[in-house]
This record gives sequence, structure tokens and C-alpha cells, in this order.
Amino acid sequence: MTNAVHWIDYLIVFMSVAAAIGVGIYFAHRQKDTNTYFAAGGKIPAWAVGISIFATLISSVTFLAYPGAAYGGNWILLVQGLMVPLVLLLLIDIIVPLFRKVVKLSTYEYFERRFGKFARMYSSFAFTLGHFSKAGTVFFLVSMALATFLDFNIYTIAIVLGVTIILLTLLGGMEAIVWMDVAQGFLLIGGGLICMGLLLFLPEGGPSEVMRIAAENNKIDFGPYAWDFTQLTFLVMALNGVFYALQKYGTDQTIVQRYLAAKTNKDAKKAAYIGVLMSVPIWALFMFIGTCLFAYYHSDAAPLLPDGIKADEVFPYFISHELPVGIRGLIIAALAAAAISSLDTDLNCLSAIAVQDYYLRFKKNATDRQQLRFGRLMVVLSGVGAVGVAILYISWGGEGVLGALFSLYAIFSAGIVGIFLLGLCSRRANPQGLLIGIVAAVLFTAYAVLTSTKVDIHGTGDPVTLLDLGKWNFSHHKYMLGVYSHLIVLVVGYLASFLFAVPLADKELTIFGYLEERRKEKAASKSDVDVEPTL
Repeated sequence: MTNAVHWIDYLIVFMSVAAAIGVGIYFAHRQKDTNTYFAAGGKIPAWAVGISIFATLISSVTFLAYPGAAYGGNWILLVQGLMVPLVLLLLIDIIVPLFRKVVKLSTYEYFERRFGKFARMYSSFAFTLGHFSKAGTVFFLVSMALATFLDFNIYTIAIVLGVTIILLTLLGGMEAIVWMDVAQGFLLIGGGLICMGLLLFLPEGGPSEVMRIAAENNKIDFGPYAWDFTQLTFLVMALNGVFYALQKYGTDQTIVQRYLAAKTNKDAKKAAYIGVLMSVPIWALFMFIGTCLFAYYHSDAAPLLPDGIKADEVFPYFISHELPVGIRGLIIAALAAAAISSLDTDLNCLSAIAVQDYYLRFKKNATDRQQLRFGRLMVVLSGVGAVGVAILYISWGGEGVLGALFSLYAIFSAGIVGIFLLGLCSRRANPQGLLIGIVAAVLFTAYAVLTSTKVDIHGTGDPVTLLDLGKWNFSHHKYMLGVYSHLIVLVVGYLASFLFAVPLADKELTIFGYLEERRKEKAASKSDVDVEPTL
């Protein structure tokens, strides 16, 4: 499917990978304690932390999936991203100071202070399982994509990519990750802009022809707009986007750890805004690339695509066959950079969680040096494990047993955002009520996943529903599953809390502490204005 890759393209990709290792080596001598290794000593400027958040959010999945989605349909997947700024405007002033005040390193320390040990272990385990499976999936997807372009065995690519990311993370810690993310973020933006620029002018008639074809085929659209939860509609994506934003910015270690890397609360807030305000345009950029691809291959005198090519294969095909030498290497390097930016963060954060939520719980008197040594070990083990998952995906085609395992992750990580909202918005909510809410969410999620997931367990090409209840099977779109599980924890957990005579939670751990502090600040500001100056 590919043209022969020129040695210049190989050189560009090699230099990109070598640069990642070089950055890790450069920052290695600074990694003397856990605060530096996991939070960069809290000394990274806001703009760099913001770009690092952006680079982490824009993974290689975005690079590949968004153009394919826009080529085959419209821009409905972008609706999720459009919800993020709306949520942040309401919550970032509350979330950032709260975490920087309450949390030493692990996001889930807040959950323990609010609801006890079980809440911390449950949410921490959900993050670990989710990001471990995600890392393996990203390794698999990017390895497949790079194997499409480069004349290397896919297993070799997965291993080389894994070793590169492990070395970067192991040696340089969060400081190396942030600064490498900055460089890779700009590479990703540059690669996307180059592709868009070429695609706009390749068809006869240029941009106007691209927009005409896109308009005639309703490509720049966010519908369908029906009130229907069984299909992928605007409403489904909007609801999913709200909870995605809450999950990512309020409960995800990869983002909260960035808050801790900033110098001040103000810098951390600024970084959060920079991250999301950069992400939304780039998500839109890759959607637009998919639209431009559709216009190009449906324009007059356009080259023919191979028979049976899938929508998500069109962008890799275009890169292989239409881009000139050098530019092709830059785009492939941008794809690798997107994977590195996402995966190095995952490994560092998985290690931080292992140290803070598990190692210190069983070895409370561990020295900082022992914690750092254990953290480095967990980086290596997490990286090797993620590569192993990718290799299993490659061997089994991403089907069968792995599909069932990742369905189990969805069950046992149900309702994390619900826990966060319950703790933040209610002083009445207590650990006993939360436990009932979590049990209800897990049971519901198990029912929904098992009755809606088809898996080809036996490899016969005939997938079967894991638990077939006929008309009682869960029929809503899979994106609604997360929405429902969070709401169940929130509602059931709150109502069940009234069954237990437990003192109200510390105001400082809820939104009410923030609101009281704001009232005091306003009152103090007003009194300062009202006082007449004396001569």
C-alpha cells in the first residue's frame, strides 16, 4: 500500500526518536528526588505546562481517527471536545487550588480525604487499569500506522517505540516529559498545518472547490440532532463531552500532575486554559483534514483509491502516495511524536500512582530515595507491560480475550466522575452512601457491558453477545454508558448518604469552602474601598 520511503524520511523519523532519548539523558542528572521526578519540582512555566497538557490530549489516536471519522462521516466526534472549554470555565478556578492544596502527588489522595481509603483505592485502580489498557492500545495503533509507512516489522516498531518512551520517562522524569511535549506539540501542529495546506490546493479549483464538495455532502456538520440515545447523535456526544471534561480535568492523574508541576495556582490555571484552548483548534484541524481528503478524492481528475479501503486508512494512504520526500518524513515523525507525548505521560503517572497509592501504604517509612527507586522500576514495568499488550493485540488482531478484558475495565471503573462530583458538591455525602452508589453503578455497568458487547471469543468470525437477555439488552449508544454510571453514583450515593448519621464533611474539601473564601475576599475588598483614606 505504500510507496518506497526515501532515506531522508527515515532520517527525519530517526532524528525525532533520537531527540526523545536525548532529552531524557539531558534531564537525567536533575532527577534526585520524587518531587522533581514526578512533578518537576513545581517549577515549570505555565505556557510549557499548557503545551504539555495539549500534547498529552492530542494523541496518535487523534492523528489517525479524526481524519478517518470526518472522511467517512461528519464532525460529530468534535462535539465532545467543544464541551471541554464550557466545563472548564465553570470549574477550573475551583479544581486547581483544591488539588494543589490537598494533594501531595496522587489525585486520589483527595478521594481518600473526602471519602476514605476505599474511594482512593477504587479510583486509583480504575485509573491504573484504564491508562494501562489505553497505553497498550496506543502502542498497537501507532505501531500499525508506522508499519504502513516504514519498511520494518510491526513487532520491531512496537519494541523500538517502547524502548524510546521508557528511556525518556525513566531518565528524565516529568521535567523531560514536559519539555519534550513542547517540541512534539509544535511538530504535531506543523504536520497538521502542512497536510491541510496541501489538501486545500491539490484539487482543481483550490479551497473553493474543497468547500463546495464538503458543503454538497454535508461534511462540516455535527448531526444528527435527534433526541435519541441509541444512536451517535449531537446530544449523546455533548453529554459525553461534559463528563469527559470532568473526568480529564478533575479526576485524571495525567492532568492533575501537570497542575502540580506549575509554579503557582495562577500558573496552573493558565496552563489548563492553554492546554484546552490549543486542543480544540487542533482537534478541528484534523477533522478538517478528513473533510479535505474527502473533497480531494471526490474531485475531478482525483487519483483512484484502492478498492475496499476503509475511511481510517485514507489519511495514511494519502501520506504514503501524495506527500513529497521530506514532508512525508515530517508527518510520520509527527505521528510518532503524538504517541510519545501521550505514552510518556502515562508511564510517569502510572509510576506516581504506584508509589503514592500502593508502595507507601505498605511501606510507610520508605525514604525518598527508596520511593524514587521503586518509581523508576514501575516506569520500566509499566512500559514493558504496555508493549506486551500491544504485541498481544497485534497477534490476536485486537479481538477475543482482550476485548473481554477491556470490557471488564469498563465495569470496575464505573462512576469515577460521580465520586468526584459527589465529594465536591455535597457535604452530606459520606463513605457509606458512596459505597452503595458505587455498587449500584458497577452492577448497572456490568449489565450494560455484558448485554451490549459482542466478542469473537473463539476466533470463528461469528461474535456473540457476552450476556444475551433479548429485548432487555442495553440498547443505548456505548458513549452513554459512562454518563449513566457517573449519574448513578452521584444520585444513589447522595440519597443513600441520608441513611447514615455521619458528620458533615470538611467544608474545605468541597465547593462550599471555595464559595466561602470568595465571599470573604469580596467583603474584604469592599471594606477596603469603603474606608476613607486619612491624611
